[in-house]
Amino acid sequence: MKIGLGCDHGGYNLKLEIINYLKSKNIEYVDFGTNNSEDSVDYPIYGEKVANAVISKEVDYGIVCCGTGIGISLAANKVPGIRCAVVSDVFSAKMSKAHNNANMLSLGERVLGKGLAIEIVEAWLNTEFEGDRHSRRVSMIKDIEQRYSK
Repeated sequence: MKIGLGCDHGGYNLKLEIINYLKSKNIEYVDFGTNNSEDSVDYPIYGEKVANAVISKEVDYGIVCCGTGIGISLAANKVPGIRCAVVSDVFSAKMSKAHNNANMLSLGERVLGKGLAIEIVEAWLNTEFEGDRHSRRVSMIKDIEQRYSK
């Protein structure tokens, strides 16, 4: 499994915590930036970079961080085929993968403590898509996306 990571300045420290976690589990990752917590940067740049890496299959999944997780997820979700879930609890993390087949996870550094954030990442990475009736619903989401992507 290879994970794409991205953040703006508001999610930089949380991204570092996630990197430490991934290293401890020997999970391969690609860091798409930002690599500077001091300068304000635009989160859409990093959300799009990670989303493109997921769609091109350069990475298997993406995890992005900003202050709340909201802005960077909105940017990522503009890339066709991305289902980026903003999550702030373990149950939602599991369900975003099990029922919605989320291929990206978005977290807010200003919303979550690092311990909870790592629990969320671990739960999300270790949850499998259940398929079955959920596949039909994910296909319906894809159909909506295609209708509005013209």
